Formats: sequence, C-alpha cells, structure tokens
Amino acid sequence: MFKEIELLNASQIEELRQIAASANFVDGRISNPHSKVKQNLQLHDEAAYRKSSQLLSQAMLAHEDFRNFAFPVAMLPPLMTRYTADMHYGAHADAAFLQLGSMSVRSDLSCTIFLGQPNTYEGGALRIQLGTRDLRFKGEAGTAIVYPSDRLHEVEPITKGERWVAITFIQSRIADTSRRELLYELNEVAALEGLNMAPENFTRLQLVQSNLLRRWGDRP
Repeated sequence: MFKEIELLNASQIEELRQIAASANFVDGRISNPHSKVKQNLQLHDEAAYRKSSQLLSQAMLAHEDFRNFAFPVAMLPPLMTRYTADMHYGAHADAAFLQLGSMSVRSDLSCTIFLGQPNTYEGGALRIQLGTRDLRFKGEAGTAIVYPSDRLHEVEPITKGERWVAITFIQSRIADTSRRELLYELNEVAALEGLNMAPENFTRLQLVQSNLLRRWGDRP
C-alpha cells in the first residue's frame, strides 16, 4: 500500500526554498560511496540540514493521516536532495537499518517529499516495482508519497530541469507490511463508521483494534 498526503503549505515550501538557495549540496554518493546507481546531489550543510529537517519532521509528525498510516516510532531527519539534467538513481533496495550518528532506524517505510512542481522538470519519476507492475509518482510541490521500503525503486533520469525533493525513512511500530495495512484499514473503518454502530459493537471493535496492536506492535 502506498499513501499520498498533502504535507506542506506554500509558506513552508518557500522557507525550504530559501534554506536550499544558500546551502551547499554535494555528490550524493558521500552517503553511499559504493553505489554504482546513485547520481544526485544532497544537502551537506549542518545548519541548513538542522533547520530543514526540523521543519519537515514536524510537518510529518503533525499530520494525522501520516501517523495513522505509518504508526511511526522513529524517523531519520528528512534530507533535501536535487537531481539536475542526466542525473538519476537506478533501481535499488533501501538498507534494512540506517545509521545517523548514534541513531539507528529500521527502514519499514520510505518517504519522498516533493518540493518542486512537476512541470519544472522532465523525467525524474519515482518508479516503484510492485510485482510485474511499475508505479510512477511525480507529485505536486508539498505532497509526499510513503511506501514500503522493501520494494525495488528508482528515480528515472532527468532530461530537463531540476527535481527537488526530500527523503526520509521511518521505523513503524508494526514492522510487517501486511499487518500494518490491515490495522490501518480497520482503524479507518472504525473512524468513519464507528458512530453509526451500536455502542456495544463499537466497543467490541475497539477491543479488536487494541488487541491487534498489542499482538503486532513493537513496544513504545
């Protein structure tokens, strides 16, 4: 399951644009020097990273739909990246565990936050392999796509313009993708239809929700 959310407003995007305009971006292989498929630029400016990642993290954790879908327990600070003409990130799998200083996160979910408008660049779609099918995403500025980290995915080559996004990785309270999706759907039904149910049946449904979270979820 993939979740598209409207994450940022125009003023937040403008603030990020101002941060990026004066910040230093370097070869993205600085964080993955052995990659033969990664070709992009990533933010390499401590003050800008701290400020931008705080803005993005706060927006994500304040978004109810994101919290309900991801069951987040830990998240790497989002990192702004850029792709200019001829850059791409070939098909790859995200590492199971990611380290940032003393912080270690199991990558259950990956997230791309689109910061530039899709009509400002050509190519550059996020392509995610789903069995024998491919799904492609080029979101509007301020939107985000959250997807399971266990899928092969790539950023297709940029042929014109610049692709500007931020990426992050989330450790979910529920590691198993199918269980997380089932509980999300159950919670959505309860939220939408719970008040239309007989009170005693709604109480039983809430008990099922809580017991499944106890059974499937990591400890807080």
